Amino acid sequence: MASHIFSRAPQPVQPIETKHRSIKTSIPCPGTADILTRLDATESRSMHGQLPLVWDRANNYNVYDAAGNKWIDFTSCIFVANVGHSNPHLSSSIAATLDRPLYSCYAYGNEIRATYLEKLLEFAGKPFEKAFLLSAGTEATEAALKLIRMHGQKVGKRRGGIVTIQNNWHGRTMGAQMLSSNEGQKSWIGNLDSDIHHIPFPYPWDTNDKTGLDVLDKGLTQLKENGVDLSQDIAGFMLETFQGWGAVFYPKEYVQAIKDICDKYDILLAFDEMQAGFARCGKAFGYEHYEVEPDLICVGKGMGGGVPISGVLGRKHIMDLPDIGNMSSTHSANPMCCAAGLAVLEEIQSKDLVEESRRKGDLLFAELKKLEARFPHRMGPSLGRGLLAAIFLYKPNTREADGPFGSRVCELAMQKGLLMVHTGRESIKLGPPLTIPDDAIIEAMEILGDCIAEVDAMP
Repeated sequence: MASHIFSRAPQPVQPIETKHRSIKTSIPCPGTADILTRLDATESRSMHGQLPLVWDRANNYNVYDAAGNKWIDFTSCIFVANVGHSNPHLSSSIAATLDRPLYSCYAYGNEIRATYLEKLLEFAGKPFEKAFLLSAGTEATEAALKLIRMHGQKVGKRRGGIVTIQNNWHGRTMGAQMLSSNEGQKSWIGNLDSDIHHIPFPYPWDTNDKTGLDVLDKGLTQLKENGVDLSQDIAGFMLETFQGWGAVFYPKEYVQAIKDICDKYDILLAFDEMQAGFARCGKAFGYEHYEVEPDLICVGKGMGGGVPISGVLGRKHIMDLPDIGNMSSTHSANPMCCAAGLAVLEEIQSKDLVEESRRKGDLLFAELKKLEARFPHRMGPSLGRGLLAAIFLYKPNTREADGPFGSRVCELAMQKGLLMVHTGRESIKLGPPLTIPDDAIIEAMEILGDCIAEVDAMP
């Protein structure tokens, strides 16, 4: 089946007016195609491919276009708006920094940075003692790669090997793409780092090994057969907290076994928490589901509520490995971003969003279970934790992936007032702002069910 192409031409749709949605024009609304065409002419096509919607504004769990159509947002702007779009406390905190005025000060000190770092480390808790702030998530994974290798050199490793997991994703800069295993997306690099190794991910549908330990043994055996000595050649493991495209978490035993290996051979354990952090998965950070203590975590996305800030948090003896001036970033830790980060933490704590994510996640997955029972010929078991989920869609009465079906479901949902994360494959990801009310979650899942039913009935 060919890939589905989203139509930019306005499609006549049924008007909708509910407490949480409002659709009153054709979708996409008139004028959308003109703006997207302008972007086609001026912007790298690598930025394109999303649903044909031009955002005009967003508030809490709703997104609006220029015509005033209102969507329930189950994307959180790709898991950025954990505390809600245009959060009022966040907005006022940013405004206060602009009124000061002090937009940037490079690596010179500023008080809001000191306050934010203290609050961030308090929120993160043990074992994190220091942080390094940056602007983008891929910068954070690059910084972690550097820290891991510097630590490996300090403890006398023969090589600076890093073990990552097949099909995990860590960003688009060179080091981050080498940590990822997508061969097509890193073919431009040419000379790949031979000290970055990939071992299999323990997918729940590929194995009867519920602990993942057989999969881990297979991966470690492959390393050994390739001449890799864990004690001498490996400086760190880097794990994406869950496999992003499908919200697939590891078995806890798999991660705990990796932690035991790290402790035995003086290897650092790092988690890429870009999508998982800041209450998204029903914990402060997603790695907590595995009941391990990592040495480093890479954070971003929900960290700034829409403002570009990221970071690496870790133990002091690791974070202080780079000498003065050896690791800095022009725009990192600027007052506006630090004020935004501080406001996000204050909102998470004042609104108890860690617990709310867990509680609302239970509600979300209960609704998804109903859909699985309604569409057993099309849906597999939904995966995820907290307010982060993925559904899996298949060709009728098989387990053959049906990416175009998922694309059609996403497009129809857009026409009905629901935005979801279109992955382009058999999964659709769901991640509303953590501030979404319960009845909006239920309404969204009713829309999703209607869309699956309608697309399933199409010829």
